[in-house]
Amino acid sequence: MARYKDEQCRICRREGQKLFLKGSRCYSDKCSISRRNYAPGQNGQKKKKLSEYGTQLREKQKTKSYYGVGEKQFRRYFAMASNKKGITGDNLLQILESRLDNVVYKLGFGSSRAQARMLVTHGHFDVNGKKVNIPSYLVKPGDVISVREIKKDSGAIKACIEENSARPVPTWLEKDENALSGKVVRLAAREDIDLPIEEHLIVELYSK
Repeated sequence: MARYKDEQCRICRREGQKLFLKGSRCYSDKCSISRRNYAPGQNGQKKKKLSEYGTQLREKQKTKSYYGVGEKQFRRYFAMASNKKGITGDNLLQILESRLDNVVYKLGFGSSRAQARMLVTHGHFDVNGKKVNIPSYLVKPGDVISVREIKKDSGAIKACIEENSARPVPTWLEKDENALSGKVVRLAAREDIDLPIEEHLIVELYSK
């Protein structure tokens, strides 16, 4: 899957808000939004009025950036959400929240979703006692995500846990600090997701 590999802060500036793509840096004075709150490029400071389509497209791009997924995968998630019972927009966000890399991030084992994705890919985690190195793996209620025994002394894991110790764990997850594990109590509901996403705009975009 093609992935954006340029400066992450440019994405936040393009969307005009913090997407928290770089962990603790986003909370510091080094955050680009705090210093240059305008779009990148020589015409970045010019205000542009977006069309209806442009507004919908930016919302989709912003959501993709939050979760670090590409267009093809995002379309697949939307198709899954459309085929499920319930509200399509809510279903879409629930699927995105269920990704293993997002759950690892929410449990505080990664400073950002990008770092959590890297740790998963490098085989740092088990799901129900079995090694899983696929960031897009979708967890289910009852699943237990744990740091693999041979990785518990990893400097990266220890640094993340210490750095994110004060970050609250969402109510749909349970965290065991001592065992370095977490359990999926239930799937995330819309009220559990605090990201500033207007999912109805994405539904309108794909419904055209």
